[in-house]
Amino acid sequence: MGGYTLSQRLTAETLGTALLLATVIGSGIMGERLAGGNEAIALLGNTLPTGAILIVLITMLGPISGANFNPAVTAIFLLKRDISVRDAAGYIVVQVLGAMAGVLAAHAMFELPLLEVSTKARSGLAQGFSEFVATFGLVTTILLTLRTKPDAVATSVGLYITAAYWFTASTSFANPAVTLARAFSDTFAGISLANVPLFIAAQFIGAISALALVQTIMGRPAGENR
Repeated sequence: MGGYTLSQRLTAETLGTALLLATVIGSGIMGERLAGGNEAIALLGNTLPTGAILIVLITMLGPISGANFNPAVTAIFLLKRDISVRDAAGYIVVQVLGAMAGVLAAHAMFELPLLEVSTKARSGLAQGFSEFVATFGLVTTILLTLRTKPDAVATSVGLYITAAYWFTASTSFANPAVTLARAFSDTFAGISLANVPLFIAAQFIGAISALALVQTIMGRPAGENR
């Protein structure tokens, strides 16, 4: 991220999060329309584009902003002192704004009302635990791959999310900005606004737990801030 101004990095985070949400919502709408009522096919149509776009976005924007696109990931880098409080706050704000912009773009492309309130319930402890697992796995993937093979982060994250769509009951939101934005889309990928707090709490707990595990496994590399 050396050499890029905060303004450039915030623009990259906004763009990346917007394109991520446009893909999540848009592919969900397209998948459901083409699946003929088969939810497994609709989910597959939602999964593959999401994993693919993550690889693209992280590859092209990672060198600029770090390609967080996720307040939970930014919070972890803040705890590791890899980003300042000021910059982290800016990242989180633009991630939420970018996510909402992505929802608007998807709705516009499919001729839906620009903003809706989702009625799709995703409630219960199993859903919350699923989000803990999803985010724990995502952050573990990011942190360990950054340590062991940095060039593979984009591919690893894309493949992890592709897998987690299917092995978690919640279909792996794993991102507070994504979760909040999806509450304003009454489509295949939506979530009821009432269920958002459970998901976000589980995501932050999962992210912090992942950081603790990775530091236990790997320790702190020489020269890392303490």
